[in-house]
Amino acid sequence: MSTVLTEPSNGSKAEVEATSLDRPPAWPHRHLLDTDVLTWPQVELVLDTADAMAEIVAKRRPRSDALRGVGVTNLFYEASTRTRVSFEVAARHLSADVVNVSVGGSSIEKGESLLDTMRTLESLGARVLVIRHAVSGAPYLVAREFRGSVVNAGDGRHAHPTQALLDLYTLHRHISGGSLRGRKVVILGDVLHSRVARSNLWTLTAAGADVWVCGPATLLRGFEAWAAAGVGGERRFTVTTDIVAALRDADAVMALRLQQERMAAGLLPSTHEYAARYGLTAERLALAREGCLILHPGPMNEGVEIAPDVASGPRSLVKKQVANGVAIRMAVLALVTSAGERSDR
Repeated sequence: MSTVLTEPSNGSKAEVEATSLDRPPAWPHRHLLDTDVLTWPQVELVLDTADAMAEIVAKRRPRSDALRGVGVTNLFYEASTRTRVSFEVAARHLSADVVNVSVGGSSIEKGESLLDTMRTLESLGARVLVIRHAVSGAPYLVAREFRGSVVNAGDGRHAHPTQALLDLYTLHRHISGGSLRGRKVVILGDVLHSRVARSNLWTLTAAGADVWVCGPATLLRGFEAWAAAGVGGERRFTVTTDIVAALRDADAVMALRLQQERMAAGLLPSTHEYAARYGLTAERLALAREGCLILHPGPMNEGVEIAPDVASGPRSLVKKQVANGVAIRMAVLALVTSAGERSDR
């Protein structure tokens, strides 16, 4: 497994835009299961390809034929609105044949295994499987057997690579100067159960950000050891229960919801107490730098991890995150499919 490197890209952005719509640049990964396998030039390639895809989303370029005739199946074992719809819209912008499969009403309810479901969908023409599953590692199991490409749309508390990439893309587009190097980025909330936080730690530290992770001690278990070892064995980040220290002079804050569906009893006294101590309010945000950017991967529990006026305020990028998810997922689908085509030759 390779780690994300902080190296400059060799290809120019102009070269990427000229080829990324119908002929994506060389990309080695047939699957995207997490951000930990991406080198920094590969992260840059995703971001630059997304810039070209954003032109299609904004209707400044015609729809691409990059995935014409390619079957893209969204296989979601957990509820989702943003991610599932985003992948569907992304695939359609690339002219793919899209099928959506949910647990309800399928043979999964009758006890069909994940691998049997995969084999059925493959026999029906799926070349790309976009998988969300409650069990960490499930997409890795499928990727070992599936002959096409697998994109992880979230597995348990483990990883959510396209969310991390769209968060990075959104920050790059909106932070002053367009660079995260040396900028303080805070991830605030239920970090313990967050696949988004884990994938973001790889990309944000690779981008050179000064990353702080903050929440109650019970929701930070294991992250102190990771911080001490460093992401990829070298890139440090800060873990704290002190919300004042975390928010002071922050350039961006990402609030995370309490994932009560994954929590064991006793981790928190109550959501009311959590909101009182760790909710992102306008008063607490005053500690951050002027113009501090606000992110949230959704869905939001307004009044718990984030105040309504902060979630919809002028600093909020939440709607931009949702919109940018389409361009990022278009880029990922085009890139992994191009790698799959080369492996078939």
